[in-house]
Amino acid sequence: MKKLVLLCSALFAFNTHAQLHENIDSVADYAVNTYQQSQIHTLTNLVAFPTVNKDSIPAPQNPDFINFKSVLKMKASELGFDYQDLGYTVLIGMGDQNEKVTVVTHGDVQPANASKWKQSPFIIDTSEPGKLVGRGTEDDKGAIATALYAMKAIKDKGIKLDNRIELMIYLAEESDWDPLTEFMKTYEQPKYAVTIDASYPVVVAEKGWSLIAPTFNATSKQTGVYVSDVAGGAFRSQIPEDASLVLHNASAAIINSLKTKAKTLSDVEFNFEEQGKGLKITVKGVSAHSSEPESGVNAIAHLGELFKDVALENNSDGQLIKFVNQLIGLDIHGKQFGNIAYKHNFMGPMTVAPTLIERDGNALTLAINARRPVGKEEKLLKAQINSAIKEWETANNVMLSKVDTVIGTPMLLDNAPHAQKLLDIFKHFTGDKKADFVSIGGGTNAKLFDNAVSFGPSMPGKRYTGHSEHEFITLEQLALNLRMYTAMMIELGNM
Repeated sequence: MKKLVLLCSALFAFNTHAQLHENIDSVADYAVNTYQQSQIHTLTNLVAFPTVNKDSIPAPQNPDFINFKSVLKMKASELGFDYQDLGYTVLIGMGDQNEKVTVVTHGDVQPANASKWKQSPFIIDTSEPGKLVGRGTEDDKGAIATALYAMKAIKDKGIKLDNRIELMIYLAEESDWDPLTEFMKTYEQPKYAVTIDASYPVVVAEKGWSLIAPTFNATSKQTGVYVSDVAGGAFRSQIPEDASLVLHNASAAIINSLKTKAKTLSDVEFNFEEQGKGLKITVKGVSAHSSEPESGVNAIAHLGELFKDVALENNSDGQLIKFVNQLIGLDIHGKQFGNIAYKHNFMGPMTVAPTLIERDGNALTLAINARRPVGKEEKLLKAQINSAIKEWETANNVMLSKVDTVIGTPMLLDNAPHAQKLLDIFKHFTGDKKADFVSIGGGTNAKLFDNAVSFGPSMPGKRYTGHSEHEFITLEQLALNLRMYTAMMIELGNM
């Protein structure tokens, strides 16, 4: 009799689960069939606001952010959700249950160089079949639009949830985490948290965003071979697409040697142009998110590599070029940078990439963006960085003006209670039965929650376009995201 009861219970549980999946599939289909065009329209509206943070004005006072939030407020009202404007953070909620599921995203975007886009990066470009091109389409305004209509589909269908769904939209993720860190001191931790600002299948580990920023400030006699006007990069979290300098007092033999070597560096495009004051050398690479340096081609690194065998005077510009070619080179894992290189079995190796050159008069600061996994203590890594730089200074008879170092904290979660549920959703909607948990080089606001994992919107095996000068999301991906986010909210809403 006892066995019969257990068997009946098991069958009931199985049938209930199967029925739930069938119901979720139905709601997911409804979401796409009903709201695919609506989410495209909403994404178009959100992209239109250039929500790039500026040092001169806080986001809550910035007209672009104010107007962006006005659209969010209007959408929340139109879709039947509650809305809270808390300055740097917007909360859009469905339900008044005691416990909640927080879906975390952000509304600010990285700068965009308009000259590199077919049209304004803040207007959706549909000239490429199946793609919506524009700043924020993948990172992160597409995810905001998708989350809103996943919530709407659930509301339309009258699905009862045990937990409130709360969409959190932060407005300074790309530049300043301090306001959100402060906000989280009083924000009640959710039952489950999911960031939709990364990759599929399910991200349970994130490398720590780190920075090494040496400043060079020196002059030279300018009687020998020297360089000036060194420039490169757009912002610290982008693999630089452009770099340049002006070469002076170089012999024909040196110039010919450089041109010959440039041909061997075929991943980039070099240009040599005679100017009145010297020879301008420019390099064009491929921009990418600096969390995935392998997805781009680093123009600053290649410019440094070009001068690896050229003796340059030790002015600020020459020192920077030597630093790049001697301590970084074309390697992306820090293997030339003393003993800093290391890797973790699951999270992979640390990555190291020069991303931006900033000039203040004669002083040049080189931003080197590193993404570090767990496996090496912060104190040891910092000591190894300092040691490598000291040795370089001694070898090159250089004294740097200063070195700023930030060592970020990596995250590795192996016990998030909802991670398996999200993985099951991904497998169900993609058919990828071999999908597993993953680690990323990027860092999301998941780090500020007790047990947050990330779920999309970027597909595994595809180049992430956020932070690049050709950011896009496909119509197919928008539809798939809408299916999976609808399922996620139903499953976690009743978990």
